[in-house]
Amino acid sequence: MPEKVGVLFIFAQEGFGADAAVHADVIRNLDRERFVVHVACTGGDGTKVPESLAKLRAIPDIQLRVTHFAPSLGPRDFGAALRAARATAACSRDFLALQKYVKTHGIRIIHSSERPRDATYNVVLGKLSGARSVVHLHVKWSEDYSALAKWAVRRADAAFSISRYVTNALIRMGKPPASIYTVPNGIELSNWNPEIDGSEVRRELAIPSDTLVLASVSRLFSWKGQRELLRAFALVRAVVPNVRLLIVGADAPEVEGTSFSEELKALARELRVEDYVVFTGARSDVPRIMAACDVFTLPSFEEPFGLVYLEAMAMRRPVIAVDNGGVPEVVEHARSGLLSPPLDVPALANNILTLLRDRELRVRMGNYGRARVLEHFSAQRMARDAGEAYQRILSA
Repeated sequence: MPEKVGVLFIFAQEGFGADAAVHADVIRNLDRERFVVHVACTGGDGTKVPESLAKLRAIPDIQLRVTHFAPSLGPRDFGAALRAARATAACSRDFLALQKYVKTHGIRIIHSSERPRDATYNVVLGKLSGARSVVHLHVKWSEDYSALAKWAVRRADAAFSISRYVTNALIRMGKPPASIYTVPNGIELSNWNPEIDGSEVRRELAIPSDTLVLASVSRLFSWKGQRELLRAFALVRAVVPNVRLLIVGADAPEVEGTSFSEELKALARELRVEDYVVFTGARSDVPRIMAACDVFTLPSFEEPFGLVYLEAMAMRRPVIAVDNGGVPEVVEHARSGLLSPPLDVPALANNILTLLRDRELRVRMGNYGRARVLEHFSAQRMARDAGEAYQRILSA
């Protein structure tokens, strides 16, 4: 039997965003007959257990190494810079120990996100130890990203991208196509049960059972399209009054000192739909939100993939989105949802009306979307793709 391949995942971030969740699903589902999974995760500053470490500790059959990473780089005052320099010096011992760990355990693949610190650790460790570095991109790559991140991505032995859209952006940036592996995202289907009852959420939010509900789940900032969605919703209500819109997600200020959610609330008042829009803030029960809605919509601009579309589809909800970025690779127009041109508010409103008026179409699209996720977008398929790519990288 061939020797198992050691793979080391780098988690230098204390938080646990969508990219970390994708990597955790790969870790959980990698074939243990072929791979030995190692994880180097930050221990934080010692005052509390980082969310990333807590989540990773729950995954069975991994070798978890708590590591002190160098501080994240970014704008800082002189005092913060001095503290960062001292911390970086203190972390040098852990870096040398991690380098030794890679060699001692025969690790042949190092895998990280494109975040500057994670990717830099990945590439430098790979160069020093002889392991192959794989940087996993979850965003559209462009010249706007930091010099450190661009340095790491360009020098990594291979890049994983989450969609053909991201792959094409990488190629335009000069990454050799032969070193890019498109590994579309997947989700753990056991977390998304379409039989969940959404009536409790409706009661909580004071939404009558016979009211049609649109739901939009995302961080709140302009590229996610909530501004255009509100304008479209105002057009929809003029035709179908018995409808509510749930805007679910935490505020993500685009400019320090401003709040996009407050701008959205002001726009709802201006459009005279504030009584029909519910801003829930962040929710940890997204499956229940999906179960409570009739249609999911997020007209995000240049979305690199859109995990939330998979989640809605897994819950048998039709999707309203826009036809750009990686979205058409996830949502099939006229089959699992309806796509409109980006920033086209009347077309967005028309697509929403089409689904609100036709229950049979909603059911048909919802069933097709669930089947599509089952066939193409499971976490198990994503991990198989990653494993096959590792083998190709090693044999290249």
